[in-house]
Amino acid sequence: MTLQLLFDALSLGGIYAIAALGIALIFGVMKLVNFAHGQFIACAVFALIVPSADAIATLGIGALPAPLLIPVVLALGAGLAVAAEALVFRPLRHASPVSLMVASFALGVLLQNLLLVTYGGRPKALSLWAGLGAPVPVLNAQVPLLQLIVIGAVAVILVALALMLKRSRLGLEMRAAAEDFGMARLLGVRANRVIAGAFALSGALAAVVALVLVAQTGVADVRMGGAIMLIAFIATVVGGMGSLTGAVAAGLMLGAVSAALQAFLPPEARPFRDAFLYALVILVLLIRPQGLFAPAGAKPRV
Repeated sequence: MTLQLLFDALSLGGIYAIAALGIALIFGVMKLVNFAHGQFIACAVFALIVPSADAIATLGIGALPAPLLIPVVLALGAGLAVAAEALVFRPLRHASPVSLMVASFALGVLLQNLLLVTYGGRPKALSLWAGLGAPVPVLNAQVPLLQLIVIGAVAVILVALALMLKRSRLGLEMRAAAEDFGMARLLGVRANRVIAGAFALSGALAAVVALVLVAQTGVADVRMGGAIMLIAFIATVVGGMGSLTGAVAAGLMLGAVSAALQAFLPPEARPFRDAFLYALVILVLLIRPQGLFAPAGAKPRV
């Protein structure tokens, strides 16, 4: 049971960590909480199927083999995020943070309603890589193959992203912009390149979450990005706004706590799992208002 719980926690926490990282990337560069991130996830899911109001989805690009499907969906997620930055956020770049936040919320509502008009509001059954649900014996646990793939993919993504941020020119520019955008521009950092790169990475991470969700649940729902967006935002706050390490750590922590509550709560209390989880979040923020891994110089508001 301990091994099974560990794999559940790593799998769920990995999804939360990837979603939180997509939000933290944008906040670190633009100080923008992108509330449209959940709709980016939903758009990546619905890109797999042919527009229809039926309850059973007809596969479009989702019928492609995995070696082709995964890069195509990642590219679509990145392209959608870059287009949103160019059309919505770039003209508002010098507006107040509140204006940017409202614009992101409005963009999310717009994308959700476009999906409703195009695909209808009924959730759609979608079979993607059904064989990944087969259990695989690992020591004394029976772990679904999809869980192992998710854990491995999350580890690879986090290592690759860490290397990119530390070794590549774009990564160094993004880190410099997150520290002090004004000074970074004076030193030759191109704002459009850095912000577009951050949005592209964020959109690609949203597409990763979309692929995992649809493979796990077998359902495409216009509103499916909302719940994961809420958890990801909470992980970003708990980890420390602007801290990529904090977003990942808090996402993993929330996943572990959620899996533990699901396992150990009495059956009659399990429907209230989220209430216990959010109570823990409140307790953490009462102790550390600036977040667990707040960037250097961050101070709690008084």
